[in-house]
Amino acid sequence: MAQIQLTPAQRKDHRAEAHHLNPVVMIGTDGLTEGVKKEIDAALTSHGLIKVRVQSDDRPGREEMFRALAEELDAAPIQHIGKLLVFWRPVPEKEKKVSEDRMPGPRDVKVLKNSSRYGQRPEVKTLRVLGNQRLTPGGSVKRSKPKQTSVKKRAQD
Repeated sequence: MAQIQLTPAQRKDHRAEAHHLNPVVMIGTDGLTEGVKKEIDAALTSHGLIKVRVQSDDRPGREEMFRALAEELDAAPIQHIGKLLVFWRPVPEKEKKVSEDRMPGPRDVKVLKNSSRYGQRPEVKTLRVLGNQRLTPGGSVKRSKPKQTSVKKRAQD
């Protein structure tokens, strides 16, 4: 896989965004294992911009890890400072599942209400009508269906 190429301005913006982040993955003394690569890939998929902490004191080894991870995971290498490595990869769009039996959501309706004082202009009010409600001709919100009660409760009344 080819790594993502960024302009210096884009790299600078990502560095600024990553400044307040904490490391998501830590690479221990075992080095770059398949499990570590899998965790970094999962973090990049969910977050997009991540920091990785390397416990090794070997600077050339960390530089090699930085380059290898960027190539293998198809990520843009943003920064290598000390024992921290910063990577970025665009987050994929999530597919929204649309359910056929889903009820309608809330909607905002503007209603003209006559003023309580005679001779004043009518007021425009915005009411939120939920999926199980309806708007009456008088401008008030009511439930569409009466609240259902059990047979036992109806017998008690």
